[in-house]
Amino acid sequence: MKLHDLKSPEGSTHRKKIVGRGIGGKGGKTAGRGTKGQKARRQIPAGFEGGQLPLLQRIPKLKGFTNPFRVEYTPVNLDTLTALGLSDVTPEVLVANGLARKKDFVKVLGRGTLSAKMNVSAHRFSASAKAAIEAAGGTTTELPLPFAVRPPAAGNQHQNR
Repeated sequence: MKLHDLKSPEGSTHRKKIVGRGIGGKGGKTAGRGTKGQKARRQIPAGFEGGQLPLLQRIPKLKGFTNPFRVEYTPVNLDTLTALGLSDVTPEVLVANGLARKKDFVKVLGRGTLSAKMNVSAHRFSASAKAAIEAAGGTTTELPLPFAVRPPAAGNQHQNR
């Protein structure tokens, strides 16, 4: 069976009723709209609220903008790294343990304490995390981002909201 062979079942589709074509037969004269009134005449515009100030005009306009160059990092704290119980931690290890996604940039934050020496590789470190890792005798390796300047998101400033 191909796409052009498909057909809707018998009786499942109906022809649209044609109204307003003279007085002979059903659907003539007022064409099912009743007599007089706003609804009997031409269609009212979308968003029209009978003269009340419409919702779109009542709500405030958007302020500010969304920075298209923003770089988002996945935060990982020191207590989480301690719970892993590993001496070498890289973004790949974090992905394997479900703490980050495959293409995420990782930032190590300073909540918690380190008791053992640990070598940590990540894209960014907070000052407190870096100090805590180095105080415990470990090393921090800052991985380079795959771009010099973050490429802007597609579209214009109104679409990036």
